[in-house]
Amino acid sequence: MADSTYHYTECGLNNIYLLNGYQFIDTPRGRAVSIKDIDGLHRAIGLFLVTTKKDLMGDEVRFLRHEMLMSQYTLANLLGMSEQAIRRWEKGTVTIPKPSESLLRLLYREHVNDQNGKISTILKKIADLEEALNNKDILFKDTSKGWQSAA
Repeated sequence: MADSTYHYTECGLNNIYLLNGYQFIDTPRGRAVSIKDIDGLHRAIGLFLVTTKKDLMGDEVRFLRHEMLMSQYTLANLLGMSEQAIRRWEKGTVTIPKPSESLLRLLYREHVNDQNGKISTILKKIADLEEALNNKDILFKDTSKGWQSAA
């Protein structure tokens, strides 16, 4: 591409070139790039991905999942698939089935267009709970009244 573009690979996608909205800055460690509205940029990239007619590629599935703050496990459960299937889609070894792709596109659109914050709040709570469980911050025990947190 021309010198006036920046090849933005930091998002995990190899085909994103910025024409504006960025600047180069010199730091003690060398030249760096500063993106003016990174959240807006990622939202625009995600919306482009989910509104185009071409099939989603593995790195695009990963990008959308990361933008929704989901683990492979959570996305697999929401789509009714295995975690291994999500891994294979993201690696590009298997193509994503059309129904799952359609649902992923819908999930992302709802995530971005959620004016009341309900979906974003739920997805954030799921991400926080997963992180806590992965860090073993929360222990659960079975009681006669059902499962309760021991934290």
